[in-house]
Amino acid sequence: MKTQREIAGRSVGAIGLGCMNLSHAYGHPPQRDDAIRLLHRAFDLGVRHFDTAALYGFGSNEELLGEALQHRRKDIFLASKCGMTGVDGKRVIDGRPETLTKTLEDSLGKLQTEHIDLYYLHRWDKSVPIEDSIGAMSLMVEQGKVGALGLSEVSASTLRKAQAVHPIAAVQTEYSLWSRNPEIAVLKTCAELGVSFVAFSPVARGYLCGSVGNADSLSGKDIRRGMPRFNEPNFSANKTLFRAYAKLAELAECTPAQLALCWLLDQGEHIIPIPGTRSIDHLQENLLAAELVIDGGVLDAVGSLINHSSICGDRYPRSTQLEIDTEEFS
Repeated sequence: MKTQREIAGRSVGAIGLGCMNLSHAYGHPPQRDDAIRLLHRAFDLGVRHFDTAALYGFGSNEELLGEALQHRRKDIFLASKCGMTGVDGKRVIDGRPETLTKTLEDSLGKLQTEHIDLYYLHRWDKSVPIEDSIGAMSLMVEQGKVGALGLSEVSASTLRKAQAVHPIAAVQTEYSLWSRNPEIAVLKTCAELGVSFVAFSPVARGYLCGSVGNADSLSGKDIRRGMPRFNEPNFSANKTLFRAYAKLAELAECTPAQLALCWLLDQGEHIIPIPGTRSIDHLQENLLAAELVIDGGVLDAVGSLINHSSICGDRYPRSTQLEIDTEEFS
């Protein structure tokens, strides 16, 4: 298992750190000192790829990273996102060039940097041609404020349209054993075009760790409460699958989370998972997955056990599904 991978011309660890849940989406965020402690520990353990967005905490996540990592800025690969932000307390998708330009300036200030290594269009605003949004972002590269461009939750077709305007360094989409949508087309297209594929929620929003209860057990502000897979009767069926999965992890002599990450890394050398966590113990557990060698038969078995056909429930509620551009299984 290779412990280093390439993204935007940089060598980074095979497993990066998604920072969203330090400020956003999964109930009450940790205390700021605890979040900074985790970020520092991640750096000490060799993480250099840190992923944030203007949306996360409506700017507070970028501020957190700016405070925690500013003195280590030259040593890290910093990724952030525009095109989806918080406006008057609500999440808004806006891909207009003037909005993206303003978001960048705001983000540079919060991150305490003059340059973002990889800047994603967080969501394609379907009311704005992708060529217009990417055209505006290409100017950010020309100005030296951004190193490379990325896209999030897009189809292979949209990737090709964007690539025709400016080189795309990475596509970021949910990808795990239970979310296989990238396998329809975009994963292969990324490999063809030399685009890195960054997998968010690689342990299935905690499901593949075995520590998540059903929607009723989650905090009122936890986004999983609205996700069909965590609601009944889907969750009970998915929990039964997990029990069989956990036995395969025992056979492989690793944790369930590590097995999920090893499976992802085995799907292609252009794939970089970015699990998020609030626990230093889980952080260390996740990063060790890049050093493990799991028998190919076990990896094949987990792929056959948990996939888009065996999991119950859609990954997003219908209203959210309408906002994204990824291919969907019929």
